Amino acid sequence: MRLARRGITIVEVIVVVVAIGLVAALALPHLGNRHREQRIAKLHAARGAVQSAAALMHGVALARHNQPQPACAATGFGANPPLLNASGNGNLCTDNSRVQVALLYPAPTLAGIVASAGLVPVAGTPSASQLAVEGFEVRQGAEGLRVQVSGGNDAAQCAFVYRAPQALGEAPAITGLVTSGC
Repeated sequence: MRLARRGITIVEVIVVVVAIGLVAALALPHLGNRHREQRIAKLHAARGAVQSAAALMHGVALARHNQPQPACAATGFGANPPLLNASGNGNLCTDNSRVQVALLYPAPTLAGIVASAGLVPVAGTPSASQLAVEGFEVRQGAEGLRVQVSGGNDAAQCAFVYRAPQALGEAPAITGLVTSGC
């Protein structure tokens, strides 16, 4: 009895290639959507951290306004011991940094709202490169401080803006999320 040797036919190769193509066509859009959803979730978390930090720092600023403060072991913005003047400007001490304050709220700067929100796990004021490692970009503009999540189609369209209060007694504004570029 002879055993016939048989190789792979061209039809079998085509069937395998088509099957792999179909699986890739179905799977790749879902992977892209997952990354987009992760960027949107990161943006939601950052906005929540900014809102919480603004409220918390405002409460601390109200309590320490025009009061002497003890020296701060943390590094960061401004004088040590921290000081908030009669206009509500200066700095406050947190566990991780000295935070810049304007009108009794965190200032729209790296040393202000970004440091107080803890978007980057560093002591003191985070740098742009430290933010980039965590997937964030921060841009100062006329509208305020734009917090962006990088990695999507357009980081400027995967963002929200923190605006400083315009006068003592007013609250800062935090815009809704823009997610079209995520």
